[in-house]
Order: sequence, then structure tokens, then C-alpha cells
Amino acid sequence: MRGRPSQPPQAGRAGRGSALGSRHGWRAERAGAALVSPSAGLLRVTDPLLRGGVMAAVVEALLLARPFRRGPPCLGRLLQRGAGGATYGPRGRGASRGAGDSEVLRKSLQRGVVLSTGAFLVYEAHKLISGFAEVHASFKVEEVIEQADYLYGSGETEKLYRLLVQHKNSNDAELLWRLARASRDLAQLGSTSAEEKKQLAYAALEYAKKALEKNESNSAAHKWYGICLSDVGDFEGIKTKIGNAFIIKDHFQKAIELNPKDATTIHLIGIWCYTFAEMPWYQRKIAATLFASPPTSTFQEALRYFHMAEEADPNFYSKNLLFLGKTYLKLNNKKMALLWLSKAKEYPAHTEEDKQVQKEALELLNSM
Repeated sequence: MRGRPSQPPQAGRAGRGSALGSRHGWRAERAGAALVSPSAGLLRVTDPLLRGGVMAAVVEALLLARPFRRGPPCLGRLLQRGAGGATYGPRGRGASRGAGDSEVLRKSLQRGVVLSTGAFLVYEAHKLISGFAEVHASFKVEEVIEQADYLYGSGETEKLYRLLVQHKNSNDAELLWRLARASRDLAQLGSTSAEEKKQLAYAALEYAKKALEKNESNSAAHKWYGICLSDVGDFEGIKTKIGNAFIIKDHFQKAIELNPKDATTIHLIGIWCYTFAEMPWYQRKIAATLFASPPTSTFQEALRYFHMAEEADPNFYSKNLLFLGKTYLKLNNKKMALLWLSKAKEYPAHTEEDKQVQKEALELLNSM
């Protein structure tokens, strides 16, 4: 007798770089083995626990149905013969033939009941197999997400993209926002051409949009939609970028409402504030012409969000360290700028973005 599997550990699915634990081992023993696959034109159930139940019912139903392949004629024809048998002649042939046909009819009706039972068993078996197929499909999504989080944490940008792009038609919001992130990360690589960067930026926005359509309560989907919408603005000019600014901030704020401890999203609002605090005068003039109330902010507001992000998750992101240093430089606080820029320079480079942060931090330190 099999032992009862232990309860699986619980783990969150959203996060910047969290590699999920091995939480599927307990399922693989039972549900994971319930794979339905075509084999020589038949459905095959590989789970030993199902063989005694589902397949027994299927085989029994098929065996019950088998005699009807070479059995008596159909019920309509039997009724016609029975009706005709009573008029065969005055020598009594009609009576005996009619009685024989009645016996055949009785047996055929009995077999018809058995056939109906067999068909019912086949139908129930099909429902059970379909249910396990759905469990397996869900199990596969969890596996892909676990692999994706591992590759993201390892900085394997290209491998991560190749894994997730296979699932671009998925209806799972968790897969889709990860694909949006992977597409954007691939666009950030120095080896990616300008044309590819543009294609990836627009594709990333579509994946994030689809993730939101599938689940509006997904914090990460809101976050990556805002990021990708900002990226697309870089290809569409200052008017579009400014026009999208309020939409972007709304999605970031919605993401924080859904997940208040998400340091990355808090950082992104800091970037939003820094961008509009740093906006050149001529862009401000254009914004004032195009919009009645253009977006505005200050370096003090940006600094507050960068510190909030660091408090939520210390040392979580090289770019947050960099922007703390840059913001302090804007506020003419060189002592604090030196502290945070040094931390950014010493941050371990796991991604291409981390390397760019190190380079910029070093340049700023040398210029001080």
C-alpha cells in the first residue's frame, strides 16, 4: 500500500528573482504520472493507480460492446421481421417464427441495456482521463514558471526568453508577464540590434497587456505593463511619452496596492519622479503646450521613493543604489552620493543591466 504524500510547501509565484523551491516532487508520484497520450490510436494511462479504475472500466465497456460487431440485426429490422413472421401461412410457421424472433428481440434488448451501461462507463472514464489531463496541464505551467525563475535568478537572459516564448499563446498571466520581462531584458542586451530592440519592446507590451486581460489583480502584470509602455514611448516621441506618463504611474500605484512590499515597483515610481524632476526646460514647455496639467515632480520626492524601496528590500537592485547616488548629487549632497554610488559600483553584476550600472557609477565617482 502506498504511503500518503506529504503536504507540499507553499511558495509565491510573483517576484523579481525568486527561484521557486522544488515543490512538485509529491505531485509527480501520483498526478504527474497521469499522462494521457495517443499510442497506436488508443488512449494510454500511465498512472498505476488509475489502471485498476479507469482502464478497467474502459476495457470492460469495450468487451461488453464487442459482441455487437457480429451480433443480430438492428432493432428496427427485428421489429419488421417480427411483424412479417405472423403472415407466413396457415401451417403455423408464422407463430413459431414470431416466437423465435420475440426471443431474439428480448435478448437484443438485454444486450442493448448492457451496451448503454458500457457506453456510460466509457463516458465516465473519458471524463476522469480529461480531468487528469487538465491537472497535468496545470502542473506543466508550474514547472515552466519554476524553470523561468531559476534562469532569471541565474541571469540567463537568452535561455529564459527561448523557454518562455514557446508559451506566448498561453492564457496564464504568470507566464505572460514573465515573457514580457524576458523580452524587455533581451532588448536591453548590447548584442541586440536596434531593430530587434524595437520589435522586442512592442512584443513585450503586448504580452504584458495580455497578462492584465487574463488577471487584472496580478501585481506584476500591472508593473510590467507600466514598464513596457514607458519603453514603447521611447520609439514614439516626447508627446506620446508624456501622454502615457499618467497611465504608467497609475499602473505602478495599482501594483503597489496589490503588493505593498514590492520594492521594485516602489523604485519605479521613484524613477518616474526623477524623470520629470530632471525634464529639460524645452520639454516642459512642450508638455505645457500639449497638456493642461503636465506631469511634474521633484528630486526630494524621488529620493523618498528610492529610500522606501531600499527599506522594503535592502540591496535588492543595483539601479536603486545608483539612483540614490544620482539623486543626492542633484541635491548637492556629495557625501551621501559617494556612499550610494560606491555601493552601486560594488554590487555583484548578475545581468547586463548590473554591468551598465557599475560602469555609470564608476564614471560618476571619477567625476566627483
